[in-house]
Amino acid sequence: MAGKKKVLVLNGPNLNLLGKRQPEIYGHLSLEQINKQIRALAKELGVNVEIRQSNNEGELVTWIQEAPKQFRAIVINPAAYTHSSVALRDAITAAGLPTIEVHISNIYRREEFRKHSYIAGAAVGQIAGFGVQSYLLGLRAAAELL
Repeated sequence: MAGKKKVLVLNGPNLNLLGKRQPEIYGHLSLEQINKQIRALAKELGVNVEIRQSNNEGELVTWIQEAPKQFRAIVINPAAYTHSSVALRDAITAAGLPTIEVHISNIYRREEFRKHSYIAGAAVGQIAGFGVQSYLLGLRAAAELL
């Protein structure tokens, strides 16, 4: 059975470019700087985290499918797959783990196509628009659900 307080944090496509990609939208922190803050908060909350990033939809799906073997919750920033991936939604539903969807930017204040999330209906909740705090709030939510 999965560890009592183990959370999988997943990052979708192009998030490896944080700090360089559109800093006016996504901020100046790199993904590793964000991960450092996530790890620090996890330690404070007594939660173990594993953080992964992929530009490959299939790899993300596989990680979600395998998650119940070792994790109790998922925090995911699906990035562009938010608006296009039924496969990620189906994997989240099948995994049966509480999942929190997070976004650095407020997707509802952006282009029209970004205002729809395939993930939201499968997630426990969604946090968007607070920069790195979206991740930290998502981790706090996951810890509360454990």
